[in-house]
Amino acid sequence: MKKTLSHTVWECKYDVVWVPKKRRKIIFGKLRRELGEILRRLCEYKGVDLLEGKACIDHIHMCIGIPPKYSVSSIVGYLKGRSAIILFEKYGSLKKNFRGHSFCARGYYVGTVRLDEARVRKCIQNQEENESVEDHYDGNLSDPFQGGR
Repeated sequence: MKKTLSHTVWECKYDVVWVPKKRRKIIFGKLRRELGEILRRLCEYKGVDLLEGKACIDHIHMCIGIPPKYSVSSIVGYLKGRSAIILFEKYGSLKKNFRGHSFCARGYYVGTVRLDEARVRKCIQNQEENESVEDHYDGNLSDPFQGGR
C-alpha cells in the first residue's frame, strides 16, 4: 500500500537482518519477547511500518517500510542502537557477555522488497520451524563461558 507525505507518494520496503555480536545464540524466551516489543515501539515512534518481523535465536529479521525522509542506514542504526541500550538497562547481566555497549554486530543485511514481498514475509514467518530450541530456554541469561557454575 502506498503511503503519502506532504508532497510525496512512497512505497519503500526493505528486508533487514542483523545478528548479535559474534552471532551468539542469546535471543530466546523472555529476552526474545521483550526485544520484539521494543522493536515494535521503536518502529512506531519513527513512523516505520513493521510489516513482518521475527526475533530468532541468533538474528533479527524484519520487513519494514521506511519513509523517504529517513535513510535506511539511519533507521537500522537507530533500531539496533536504541534496542541495545534498552536491553542493557533492563538486563544488566547482558553487559558482561558483550564488550562495550554493543549488543549487535556492526554490519547488517538490507535488500529492497517490491514484487517479492509475499516471499519475504513467508520466509520470515517460517524461520521458527527450524529453530525449536529457543522456547526451551525460558529463564536465566547466564554467562555461556561460566559452564555449570
